[in-house]
Amino acid sequence: MPQVTRRLLRTLLFAASFACCAHARAASYVVKHCAELLGKEVPASVIGLPTRGALITDASFVAAAAPHNRNGDYCRLVGVIKAQLDTTPDIRFEVNLPARWNGRALQMGGGGYNGVIVSGTEPTAFAPAASPLSIGYATYGSDSGHVGNSGRADFAMNDEAVVNFGYGALKKAHDVALALIIMGYGQKPEQTYFAGGSTGGREAFTVIERYPDDYDGVIANAPAINFSGVRLMGVKVGRASYGTPGGFVGPVQQKRVVETVLQECDGLDGALDGIVANVEACREREPRIIAQLRCANGQRPSQRDSCLSEAQLATLETLRDGFTLPYELAHGVTRYYGYNVFQGVDFSSGLGLGNSSVLVQPPRFDANGYLFTQGDSYMKYFVTHDLRFNTLGFDLSQPGEYKGRLVDLSSTVGAMNPDMSAFIAHGGKLITMHGLADEVISPNQTIAFYRLLVAKYGQSIVDSFMRLYMVPGFQHGNGVFIPAWDELGALDRWVTANIAPETLVGFDIASATNGRSRPLCRYPGFPRYIGKGSINNAASFRCENP
Repeated sequence: MPQVTRRLLRTLLFAASFACCAHARAASYVVKHCAELLGKEVPASVIGLPTRGALITDASFVAAAAPHNRNGDYCRLVGVIKAQLDTTPDIRFEVNLPARWNGRALQMGGGGYNGVIVSGTEPTAFAPAASPLSIGYATYGSDSGHVGNSGRADFAMNDEAVVNFGYGALKKAHDVALALIIMGYGQKPEQTYFAGGSTGGREAFTVIERYPDDYDGVIANAPAINFSGVRLMGVKVGRASYGTPGGFVGPVQQKRVVETVLQECDGLDGALDGIVANVEACREREPRIIAQLRCANGQRPSQRDSCLSEAQLATLETLRDGFTLPYELAHGVTRYYGYNVFQGVDFSSGLGLGNSSVLVQPPRFDANGYLFTQGDSYMKYFVTHDLRFNTLGFDLSQPGEYKGRLVDLSSTVGAMNPDMSAFIAHGGKLITMHGLADEVISPNQTIAFYRLLVAKYGQSIVDSFMRLYMVPGFQHGNGVFIPAWDELGALDRWVTANIAPETLVGFDIASATNGRSRPLCRYPGFPRYIGKGSINNAASFRCENP
């Protein structure tokens, strides 16, 4: 970190005079001196990437008895990190300093295209009800450097904003938060963690790869590490759905796919519970599943008949296969791995394939599906800066004048660098969770990256710093099984007590099956029913490798 300026040093020493023993005196300092931080500046010299410094615009003590506050007494600091250019949005951030500090800090990642301040006052995704702030963590997050989380991604017209979204805001928010924690408690955190899912999962891998010495432990759920890949996947799916006559697969047919898969594969783990857990065994039945879905004797699908035409099956097979490029993106990436289309993924609702066989302008999630809508936005805002660009006419294999831009973007917004040697040397720990039924970010991409790490470092070294949990039935925040589990607690025990997590337990928070539990198995394991006991109890299952 750059040398601390005299002005900031005086501030830190002033804070330290109230908090020579941070854990013992944190409550007293936060209560008495929170408001004094209003208007304080963090100079650009202590921020590891170029900015024009940071300013605290609001500093308020939040009492435990305040309405709707379940986080105990804490000092809430809100501010801005000033962009280099006047034409670039500032980074808005929030830092929370609990009165009962446990000596740890947690940076919380965003979601989608961010654009909303991550307050740090809520529980982490899929965690028990208690928030990290309420159990003593100093928490912080940002909006990644723009306002508004729309699918249009219009912020991407600004190159500095793209850098902030990709990685810049992570480092800038971390360094500012660190300075404020020192101001508040008189010392740095003993441990600093990062936790996020989807976009936040990409951010989690990003901080490991770019800023490994800043973090002792990281949680990365459903990580969009191959960001360019998933957006280009959306382009390819759109070309299959709307660029090929009859290629669109409607909700009725998607429901039939899910029902057929369940008939064939639900019991492969020993339990009829609505979950395809033995994905690899189900994959072996794929030809039979496709044969049952195919329209017979040239029959054409209709609203009433949910069989699939050859063009529709080709669209699903495009989703299954992903793509391979004849050129390299950043870090030698040429492939995006496809989805478990015939192993239980439900593309019929939510973030699915859409409900309209007609392409609307501009495309919408509900009508034309999440993947293509986001792919179209990516081409227009990130790649071409041309809102009239014809995405359906774009051939991934022959990008022409846009090849260089695609390569650059894959480096700026992406986390596919397998070099984790500095994080390993630092003693960092990583827990990753991904749903095997994810319809947005392919779980097979996460598995492929894990295997790449094993090939690079060896299984024993990967086991020393990483745990991967692939969860059957879990989609992208939804699904027939939605796990709630104490991921942060598992990470903290690993970092501070060297207790490495093994098989864990997830409690289902899906409305139809709320409360049932399953083992969360280390990859490549899956939960198999032992043949006795309630199928709603994790104790009735054992982790088994395919």
